[in-house]
Amino acid sequence: MSDATTPAQETALTIGAHDAVLDKRLEDELDAFNAAATDGAEQAEFSVQVTDTEGELIGGLSAWVWGGLCGIHLLWVREESRSAGWGAKLLHAAEQEAVRRGCDRATVSSYTFQAPGFYERQGYTEVGRVPGMPGGHADVYLYKELKG
Repeated sequence: MSDATTPAQETALTIGAHDAVLDKRLEDELDAFNAAATDGAEQAEFSVQVTDTEGELIGGLSAWVWGGLCGIHLLWVREESRSAGWGAKLLHAAEQEAVRRGCDRATVSSYTFQAPGFYERQGYTEVGRVPGMPGGHADVYLYKELKG
């Protein structure tokens, strides 16, 4: 039992540069909290990539799955290959992998100067946006129901 009159422990609030050790601790703590709140729903990450004949990266995608939801984290295609449809091919492959892993929906965010229109052409619907990004841009959140 605590005594309300006991002095508080000495504490220190610090501000500093990026701290990878702190980030890891925060991720571990939040992962544990989230797992408890979601009855241990499956969490996993995966990637999709395409390379040219020299082994150079044409484009890639990283994503996560969590309890039936797929989150597209990063998607990039090198500039000279963007008109060849690689973005759509990478996204479609990721959606298929997500369905294989039990997902029935997907989400992604994209700045207004990036590719929200691309995602909308792939069947995603805007569900929200955060204004005030540098240059007068917004962060657009998109969502799609996946079909098996």
